[in-house]
Parts: sequence; C-alpha cells; structure tokens
Amino acid sequence: MKTQCLVVDDEPPALEVLAAHIREVAHLELVATCDNALAAFGVLQQQSVDLIFLDIKMPKMLGTDFLRSLRHPPQVIFTTAYREYAYEGFELDAVDYLLKPVSLERFLKAVAKVNKTEAPTASAAEPVHAPNPEAFLYFRIDRKMVKVVLRDILYVEGLKDYVKIHTVLGPPLVVKQTINGMEEKLSESNFLRIHRSFIVALDKVRTFNARHIEVAQEELPIGRLFRQRVTEVLG
Repeated sequence: MKTQCLVVDDEPPALEVLAAHIREVAHLELVATCDNALAAFGVLQQQSVDLIFLDIKMPKMLGTDFLRSLRHPPQVIFTTAYREYAYEGFELDAVDYLLKPVSLERFLKAVAKVNKTEAPTASAAEPVHAPNPEAFLYFRIDRKMVKVVLRDILYVEGLKDYVKIHTVLGPPLVVKQTINGMEEKLSESNFLRIHRSFIVALDKVRTFNARHIEVAQEELPIGRLFRQRVTEVLG
C-alpha cells in the first residue's frame, strides 16, 4: 500500500520540487498540494493522509501551529529555509527536518525514516491484551531520538507538559509530551488511561479494585471519570 502524501508550502517552486521528488519514489503517492495551512485542513477533512511535507513559515498560520491543532496528526517532515526552527520541529515529534532547497538525496533519507518512526497499529481483530511485540515509538530525549519498545512500558505518568515513561528496563524516561498526547500515540495499542495522570500497560496489571491498579508493585489511582472504562476493559 502506498504512503499517501500531502505537501503544504506557500512557495510554488518548493511545491514543485517536493512533488517531483515524491513521484520518484514508488511507494509514495501525492494526494494534494496546498499553499497554506487552512487549505490543508480542508484536504485532511476529505482525504486520508499518511505523511505531510510541511513548511513552517507560512502566511495565516505557521506549520508548527497547524500541526499542534491536529487531533490525530499523520507523520510530518518539516521543510523550511529557516534553520532556527529545527529544534521546535523535533519537539513536535517530526520524522525529519529538511532545509530548502531540498535535494533528492536528502529527501530520500528523510522518507527512509518514516517507516522506522511509525509504530505498527494493532488489527481490529487482535485482543487488547496482546500487543504487537515489535511495536515501538521514538521520543526526543536529551537532543536524541530514543526508541521505546511498547512491550517494555509499564505505565506512563503525566507531569504537566512532560511525561515519565516507566519501563521494565530501569529509571523512567522523561519526555516533553502531554499525557493527552501520549494517550493518542498509545490509543491503538495495549494501554488504558485510568486517571488524568496515568496510562497503564494492560498486560502489566497485577491486581486491581474499584480505586487502584497495581503495576510493578506500584499502586496507581483510578480516576472517578475513568472507572467505568476501566471496569469495561478489565472486567
């Protein structure tokens, strides 16, 4: 199946270059080009998109603000002439960051990262307690992209604009990411939100009652607004 691509850039030459590069790659398919973020909104409402090549400095709305506005964003490769935006781009979990003019060689390197950063999603027929053992996500930690295998996660703890990812491997990983953002990333895997501050791996739950869940000898609270869903899932 081809990766459905959307290009968003207010500079016609940049649109043409990226469209040409996409046509050079057999597994990519260009579904639309847009010269501003508002037009891109319209495309996303009508068309399934797997990957956006997104300019940052555009009129009406910055590309970074556009990405933040999407509830379930596809993967993104930022394209811009401004190097100073690179850090913010990676903070938003972008696959890569391309400086204009974008060469075909650099484009191909960025595209090669797409499948590596995309966590496999579970089939609808898979039981919720059986995660794909190969599924993983990348998170930016200390200026590096760190691979986290989903089966290693015990639970996620929210701390305002950061989360702690507690794993079986050692000390928790601190990531600049909201708990809501983590819930979206993990929504199709073996995880359940049990509290405004906690997401647990279902296969790591040892015991539970109406108020608490035990994971790795830690007793985590079940939020009042989450109890019905916890009861439905855990039975």
